[in-house]
Amino acid sequence: MPSKAASLRPSEPAPRPPEGRMLQGPLPGADGALAPREGSPPDAPGPESPALGCSAPATLSGEETPAQAVPIAPRPPARPRLERALSLDDRSWRRRRFRGSQEDLEARNGTSPSRGSVQSDGPGAPAHSCSPPCLSASLQEIPKSRRVPGSERGGPSSGGDPLFGVASSAPNLLHGDATVAGSSPRLASLLPPRPLPALGLDIASDSLRTANKVDPDLADYKLRAHPRLVRAHSSLGPARPRSPLACDDCSLRSAKSSFSLLAPIRTKDVRSRSYLEGSLLASGALLGAEELARYFPDRNVALFVATWNMQGQKELPPSLDEFLLPAEADYAQDLYAIGVQEGCSDRREWETRLQETLGPHYVLLASAAHGVLYMALFIRRDLIWFCSEVESSTVTTRIVSQIKTKGALGVSFTFFGTSFLFITSHFTSGDGKVAERLLDYTRTVQALALPRNVPDTNPYRSSAADVTTRFDQVFWFGDFNFRLSGGRVAVDALLGQGLAVDVPALLEHDQLIQEMRKGSIFKGFQEPDINFLPSYKFDIGKDTYDSTSKQRTPSYTDRVLYRSRHKGDICPVRYSSCTGIRTSDHRPVYGLFRVKVRPGRDNIPLAAGKFDRELYLIGIKRRISKEIQRQQALQNQSSSTICSVS
Repeated sequence: MPSKAASLRPSEPAPRPPEGRMLQGPLPGADGALAPREGSPPDAPGPESPALGCSAPATLSGEETPAQAVPIAPRPPARPRLERALSLDDRSWRRRRFRGSQEDLEARNGTSPSRGSVQSDGPGAPAHSCSPPCLSASLQEIPKSRRVPGSERGGPSSGGDPLFGVASSAPNLLHGDATVAGSSPRLASLLPPRPLPALGLDIASDSLRTANKVDPDLADYKLRAHPRLVRAHSSLGPARPRSPLACDDCSLRSAKSSFSLLAPIRTKDVRSRSYLEGSLLASGALLGAEELARYFPDRNVALFVATWNMQGQKELPPSLDEFLLPAEADYAQDLYAIGVQEGCSDRREWETRLQETLGPHYVLLASAAHGVLYMALFIRRDLIWFCSEVESSTVTTRIVSQIKTKGALGVSFTFFGTSFLFITSHFTSGDGKVAERLLDYTRTVQALALPRNVPDTNPYRSSAADVTTRFDQVFWFGDFNFRLSGGRVAVDALLGQGLAVDVPALLEHDQLIQEMRKGSIFKGFQEPDINFLPSYKFDIGKDTYDSTSKQRTPSYTDRVLYRSRHKGDICPVRYSSCTGIRTSDHRPVYGLFRVKVRPGRDNIPLAAGKFDRELYLIGIKRRISKEIQRQQALQNQSSSTICSVS
């Protein structure tokens, strides 16, 4: 039986497409060849055949038609090779649009703005000088599922030919003619010219950050995603936001967090790293930049500094949560420095209460005492490996007194490459003894012998006459005993305004601010803005100021000051007092800071994770016992509320 292409059989005129969709040129028949009218030569158009605007070939092959018919082997239409891209498109791969616009896609791929345009080229497309839009190769990339009604196989406009069905639906998609009345014009969907490459699981790109994740809808997601030993949360518990490294398919280098996180260490790094290099940028330096970035990507440490004159009271507050864990702070701090003047007689009990309040996430790095001056440094337990040995020094300013109630206590250490100095002082008391307080300051900065064994991080900027110049970050806090001048009546008049107390007006009479402006004390130091009421002097157990016969003037005696070698390294976050603790005539004053830390060299004597283990265990046991007692009290309360009705 001869092939269909071998004999040019007469055919009836093809059904005309709807008005507005007239194809420019003869339409292909079922065998892929153009069907001429009966009695007309194959190379000339019939009398009723519409003429093309430009010379169009008579066959789809693009060859010139000879005088006689030439047998042509039938060729099925090219099958679209976009099954992978089509499946990704149907499933809304990554559920977002391409980054660039239509013109941007053209510039990147070197193709036309639309895959269904007239200029699109592709394999199997006929080469025409002016090809009709319905015969472009880009029509093969239009999915069959996007055909308009009436172009299905066996429909009146298809004639049983799949290619004709696609060709007939192309004008609807390209020219935006609405199939249904009222629908908006739309272009053909933009499909990639080739299947998109698979996204790798480890993309070292800082711009992607936490967005470089493999889409779970990808077909090979389950095959490529392997479990990894990563930490789902930071060490501060579920209250802290979820870490970006909690996913299995996230890069450890590109996903950076502003929170501290322990990252896994590869075995080959442990074999190759050396802890004796002493370089700032060495990959094996324990105190280097790489190790610092693991815990503090922004190189800022959260610091809590507090001072409290306990007035020698043996009774401690029932709860220290308001003092150490204020409600205004969303997160706990990395380092706690607490200085006490006229502390309670049982110093160990005071430190145990601090450990119990802070909980098992913190350890006592160091503690020191000078008479009734106490200082305790608590640090997060996963940061103790980056601290140097802690050194302390004391200064006595009142030699006659047998009990050292006046003086200074300094504690210093180096954290990574930044040196810290904490000083708590108790200056001479009295409204008019400003000169004595200035002398106490001078004795302190000259007599504190720090540092000793730990090397100075910047000896060229240090001075032998001022201990505060030998450290990068200095915090000086305590009961400085500077008063508000002007008398009790004037101060009470300003305090009697209720909630609208004019604090700046009170500070105009502050002796410390006046002396700092003169430059006679605390040279180079700063103080956060004061927005709280005077912390001295209260009646014990009450919120009223001194009502005794002495009628002491309310004053800002308890202060927290700071100084930095580099401008802007210390940023105050909050500066306030604890009004709920009334066991003393002073209110505790605290400050929250963000301190910049720099990488260091491995040439300092490390503390090697040293902390007070005994105090740690006592604090944990107390927390457990109190929690058990609370649960038992709740059970007893619930059982007592149940009654029986007879």
